[in-house]
This record gives sequence, C-alpha cells and structure tokens, in this order.
Amino acid sequence: MGKAQMIRSMCGRFTMTHDQLELLAEDLGVRVETLPNVRPRYNIAPTDEHFIVRMVREDREVLPAKWGLINAWAKDARRAAMQINARAETLETRPAYRKAFEKRRCIVPADGFFEWTGPKEKRQPFWFHRPDGGLLYFAGLYESWQPKPGEWQRTFTIVTTNANELLARVHDRMPVIVAREDIDDWIGPGVALSRVRELLAPPPADVLVARRVSDRVNSVRYDAPDLLDEVPGPPP
Repeated sequence: MGKAQMIRSMCGRFTMTHDQLELLAEDLGVRVETLPNVRPRYNIAPTDEHFIVRMVREDREVLPAKWGLINAWAKDARRAAMQINARAETLETRPAYRKAFEKRRCIVPADGFFEWTGPKEKRQPFWFHRPDGGLLYFAGLYESWQPKPGEWQRTFTIVTTNANELLARVHDRMPVIVAREDIDDWIGPGVALSRVRELLAPPPADVLVARRVSDRVNSVRYDAPDLLDEVPGPPP
C-alpha cells in the first residue's frame, strides 16, 4: 500500500508545526541539545521521518524514527505502510505489537492530525487540534529492524482507540492522546500494564477542535502552512 492510498487511514496524516526548540524541549521534558533537526511539518505522511520520546531509566530521550512500524524480524519494509496504526484493543494479542506494548512504548509529538469525510469522489479534510494550539502526545510503539546487515532503523506506529464525540462525526477511530501528566506512565518501562491500559481510552470531546481545510493535503508532496488555513463550509 503506497502513500497515496493512506489518506483515509486513521490516523493517516498529522502535523508538527512547532519550531521553537527551547519551548519544545521544555514541553517534552528533554534537553534542547538532544532534539533532532526540527522544522515545521504540515503534512507528515506514512514512512516519513519524525521523532519519538521514550524513557531510558528515569530520563526521557528523543530519537529520530520513521512512521510505519517494521518488526525486528522483518526481511523488508513492505508492511510499514500497513502498520502506521495499532488498534488499542489488540495490542496484547497481535504478534506485531505485543512485545512493543510491553517494553517499547513511546510518545509521538504532534500538534494536530487530519481526517476526511464525505463521498469517495469528493472527500473533505478536517484538521483536528487543541484549541490553544498546544502539543498533542500520541501514544506510540517503536521497533528497530535491519534494512541491511549492521544497519539499524527505528520505526513507530500510532495507537488508535474508539473515537470520542467529536471524531465520531467523521470516523470511528482516533489516535490515543496521552495527557501531559500521564506521559511517564505510558512510556515508563516499570509501569504496571494495568495502569498503561487505562490510558488507552479516548479523550474528552473538548480536548480537540476541528477546522475545515483545503484538499491540497491529499497530496503527500504538499507540505506548507496554507494547508492549515480554514476554508468555507460546514463543520464536520
């Protein structure tokens, strides 16, 4: 499945437009010098490079990673685009995600994501984001695999759950959004899985708002600020 076919997935595109490194580092709880080269992104698509936050001992660590989980046993990257999302309900039963759920949970920083609604021939995108424009912390899992002997590549998937009241108007799924105060419980290696499971519920409806945006987001090659401009039309 190629990138062009992923626009209807949940979650199949997201944004990370924050570029003030000091504020970003403070928000994520990491040292600013550990951040990768960050530039505003308005249309992050499957298999794109991004970054994740994990816990090492008692410290948070930022690492570059590609979107689309590839398991350590994989011989090639063919399943990456099919594993951009992991359903919360099957994390402990699907072999592709079971070990990562137990030992390799991460946060995927974002500030919004897209979802589409309407007839197949004319689907309308909406950008879902926090009312105050702040960060969202998607629950993620990560793995590392070897594209060639001796070369390791880190990949991640975004965990999804049932849609809340707002998202249910356009889709039955949404990303798991971890509250800032719960981040260490999600990524902490010693946290009881019973506590981790509690974090897989959808957030309250008022955590997000929706903005009707241009269908230019349909092209994975288009990545510019005007993707987030509001266009006339009814809400979702």
